Amino acid sequence: MKNKYLIIPFVLLSSTFLLAEGNDSIEDAIFTINNTWMLVSAFLVFIMHLGFATLESGLTRAKNTVNILFKNFSIIAIGILTYALCGFNLMYPGEFNGYFGFAGFGITAPSGAAGLIEYADGAYTYFTDFIFQAMFAATAATIVSGAVAERIKLNSFLLFSIIYVAMIYPIVGSWTWGGGWLAEMNFHDFAGSTLVHGVGGWAALVGAYTLGPRLGKYSKNGKINPILGHNLPLATIGVFLLWFGWYGFNGGSVLSADPGAVSFVFVTTTLAAAGGVIGAMIASTFISKKPDLSMILNGSLAGLVGITAGADCIDPLGSVIVGFIAGIIVVLSVVQLDKLKIDDPVGAISVHLVCGIWGTLAVGIFGSEYQIGVQAIGVLAYGIFCFISANIIFQLIKSVMGLRVSEEEELIGLDISEHKEEAYAGFQIFTVE
Repeated sequence: MKNKYLIIPFVLLSSTFLLAEGNDSIEDAIFTINNTWMLVSAFLVFIMHLGFATLESGLTRAKNTVNILFKNFSIIAIGILTYALCGFNLMYPGEFNGYFGFAGFGITAPSGAAGLIEYADGAYTYFTDFIFQAMFAATAATIVSGAVAERIKLNSFLLFSIIYVAMIYPIVGSWTWGGGWLAEMNFHDFAGSTLVHGVGGWAALVGAYTLGPRLGKYSKNGKINPILGHNLPLATIGVFLLWFGWYGFNGGSVLSADPGAVSFVFVTTTLAAAGGVIGAMIASTFISKKPDLSMILNGSLAGLVGITAGADCIDPLGSVIVGFIAGIIVVLSVVQLDKLKIDDPVGAISVHLVCGIWGTLAVGIFGSEYQIGVQAIGVLAYGIFCFISANIIFQLIKSVMGLRVSEEEELIGLDISEHKEEAYAGFQIFTVE
């Protein structure tokens, strides 16, 4: 690798020759730059799955670590394969009635130049479009994983993920990103506060409620018993990875390497995340009298989820406000869900659903081109459809193969009961909680 520093001048020199050769070469160069940025963004979103895996395992108990990691790793494969099989063509069906359309099974690029520079107005190739969107698809199921952690059967969860990612996520995605009925109403969700995080969040809420709380979480007298995560350093690393990956999640959603638009989105994304940390810090300290690390970790994610819908249209000051409010909201939501005895081990419902709703509505407040009434219609439509769909899927799986592991299996831990292996071999201590 001693010649690695020759790469940069080589690229610059090549670009100079391209620009000197005429308009066609200039278009080719721009196309290559745009396409490359989209691919970089795709692998940044891929890294987010490592962030989810480490965050979820860090905020849960050691005896369930293998199970958490197994689910998060499997979801990537499920998301990519189901999106290739049918999801991409459900989400982007071309001409359709605005509610449901399907362009056929599999992924097949348009022939010739149509699959390259003539695709998407010369911004990126067909296959780049697919791989970028496929990375988003798996995220919806990953959100569910955290909320149902430590008590759901592995096979039941994987089956739910297959159905939800293959059908529900792309169908509702087509309503906006596929040019459907909400797009025609000018509903705006830039990178998925509702389309990704809300869709996953509604399923997380249904799953957590249907399963019921973990053993020992709530006493009969109404007392809430905290079940602490086993590795906060691991959880912190996970949030750093998620924040890092979000630059691809939001920055790639510009769908080009336009320097003004991408840099603007980077700024609003960063400011909202920072605002979320401060909002959660103030709210959690006020409520618990002590600063809580897990709360500010979720505060940063709350800010990121909140700005995702409007990262392209909310100004920097507005993005700080959106993030700050999201940081407060996530703390209040975690506390309220506990009072309702809805057990969410990692705060996924509060981060992704509640703050996703806030961020989508915030577009109508801070974005001058959009109306809060239309944004509310979108939130309501996604909520109703996803809540009902997730409920049907979970109930069918529950009736056929069951959802929850036995009490004994839960006490032992899912690593042993579901996988017969330990994350920390020789150090596992089983306790009845």
